[in-house]
Amino acid sequence: MRDQEAAADDQDDDPKQAEPEWRPPARIRPKVAERPRQRVDLKALFGLASGGWAWTTAVKATAAMGLSFTCAALLLDPSTGALAALGSMTVLYEKNTPYVHRAVALALVGLGFVLSVALGSLASLTPWTAAVAIGLVAGVATWICQALRVDKPGALFFVLVCAISTIVPGGVAMVPTHAGVAAIGAGIGWLVSMTGAPFRSRHPEHRAVADAFRQLAALLRAIGTPKLDHVQHDASLAVAEAWRLVLLAQTRGYRDTPAAARLRALLRWVSDIHLAATEVSMARTEPLPAVAADFAEGLAAAVGKPELCPDPARLDEVRKGLRPRSLESRLYSHLARAAPTARKRDHEINGRGGVLYDTRYPSIADSLRSALSRDSLVRPTTLRMGITVAAAGLLGIALGADRFYWISITATAVLQGGNVVLTVNRSTQRALGTALGVFIGAGLLMLEPPLPVVIAAAAVFQGLTQLVVGRNFFYASILMTPMALLLAHTAAPYPVEQLAESRVIDTVIGSAAGMLGAVLLWRKASASRLPQTIIEVLDDARTVVTEVLDPDVRISPERRYRLRRDLRADLLSLRGVYDSAVGDVPRARTTQPLWPVVIATQRTGYLALSALALEDPPPAAHITLQRVDLAFRELRAAMQEERAPHLGALPRLVDYPRINMELRALSSSMRTAVAEDERGAEKERQLRAQREQRRAREESDADL
Repeated sequence: MRDQEAAADDQDDDPKQAEPEWRPPARIRPKVAERPRQRVDLKALFGLASGGWAWTTAVKATAAMGLSFTCAALLLDPSTGALAALGSMTVLYEKNTPYVHRAVALALVGLGFVLSVALGSLASLTPWTAAVAIGLVAGVATWICQALRVDKPGALFFVLVCAISTIVPGGVAMVPTHAGVAAIGAGIGWLVSMTGAPFRSRHPEHRAVADAFRQLAALLRAIGTPKLDHVQHDASLAVAEAWRLVLLAQTRGYRDTPAAARLRALLRWVSDIHLAATEVSMARTEPLPAVAADFAEGLAAAVGKPELCPDPARLDEVRKGLRPRSLESRLYSHLARAAPTARKRDHEINGRGGVLYDTRYPSIADSLRSALSRDSLVRPTTLRMGITVAAAGLLGIALGADRFYWISITATAVLQGGNVVLTVNRSTQRALGTALGVFIGAGLLMLEPPLPVVIAAAAVFQGLTQLVVGRNFFYASILMTPMALLLAHTAAPYPVEQLAESRVIDTVIGSAAGMLGAVLLWRKASASRLPQTIIEVLDDARTVVTEVLDPDVRISPERRYRLRRDLRADLLSLRGVYDSAVGDVPRARTTQPLWPVVIATQRTGYLALSALALEDPPPAAHITLQRVDLAFRELRAAMQEERAPHLGALPRLVDYPRINMELRALSSSMRTAVAEDERGAEKERQLRAQREQRRAREESDADL
């Protein structure tokens, strides 16, 4: 398909005529995607999310629990064997990270499990201390997991391990034994998780880079469609995840190998193709030829199998008639130039991608400290989790619940939804799933199965839970409940009928407690953080644009890398904060009008990234540079002061017309959002006045 600028060339038949200087045209702005909607409905409760089934995780979870439960039961006794089975859940963490990082991270997770068991055993003297200890573990585990970016299941299994340890017989005298048994289970989980290291040592990094190429293919297919903005965000997430995992693998010795250099080079191409595709997506309102997305899919396959690399000649047909400096031509050029790198199994160490200008990861102390800052969402999430889980357990004790810890566990699972809407969905799924799962678990226990059958059943239910949990929490709850009942009954035998009845009641109470915690505690944290997140993106975009346009500034490769990294991180944070804020009720009514502002800010940031990726970006005059800087500062001030911006006339950026377009769109959307806020506030004042008048009339009628 020919680019739109080439149409003008068809009018000039004289080959001797000098070709005019190319200027990218200001095209029609792509339509804004429909804002994300989070609802409590049948599809959200019972529908399957997109994605595949987690077969590998399911098999590993089954093996880890079966082995650990069997070993501890044979060495000690079945009740302590349940703790080993819980300790084996280390296998559920760090499933996608490089093995060199996973080895250390899982050891720390196992240590966390051991400490949770020790604290639970020490706190088992009274139910009250046990409830507080479970809440403390929930809060601390949430803080550490979110600060260190530990993926799901997050704090849930730390709480489960602590809760079950409070009922295992033995008391304080058995704390060392209980902790040791949990360590055995954690060690077995570590071994099972690391089984692929000798055979496919670089598989996690290969998969991350391949997934990034696949998301880029999806982005190329989404150009010219209404879902562009959402797919753009998904592609950015995949690119950022690929960067993170490749960085985590950069250990001494590994980073100096040709295979590691190839991965870094492919990662560079992923970033360049992403930014080129971004600029094309902002300039087109019609789809790209399908061959471009198919070529990106071929590059994804070639990451792990170089022999599957597509031939760059496949792009020759779509490149015909395009100007060499056109946006589409640059995109196709990046795709074609990535093929030689993907085709080779090794890459020169000092070549393209030899240096990433970054450390593997920030220090643990810095990550934990920044997570507690006033601007971080981790702090309110941590406090909400810890307070709610402790209060739920204490409420259960006050109500006379024998198994109060199930209330705490349920509240933890429910609160992992994040915002109010997702929490309501998860609480409903948890309650309904548990009610069905109790029948299965109670039925098995009533048959009084021998220990080998209990071990096998618990392991199978654990594996099935991990198979479906990524697709729907309701079905996972059905399968997780029998596993939890089998472990709890083995750790502390209890009449089956009473166990089943209390499990259902405790789940309902825990679900209600989780919903109350989500509604009452820091419900507006995400919505309150959203304006500041928009400001941070504008600040970073202003820095990038002014440095790119300034003819007196030379951006070094390291500086370019860090600018790109920081702006991309803020863009991902922006969408994450908005997606969380829009699920808050009733705060969502004031968040929804900001969707066009979020999209315009997001597009401005991506256009700044695209300009930063140019090898020789055209500079601007100093007066133009100053006016652009003033425009960004005015938009920032308007967002901070919650007023309409007074932007005035923007300078004409001939070489970057889409930046002008998005800045105007951002100004317009901010004015609209302010107007809607004012209308909403006026309506609220009118309703309040009507209520006061009605109350006054009622009081007057009562006096008469």
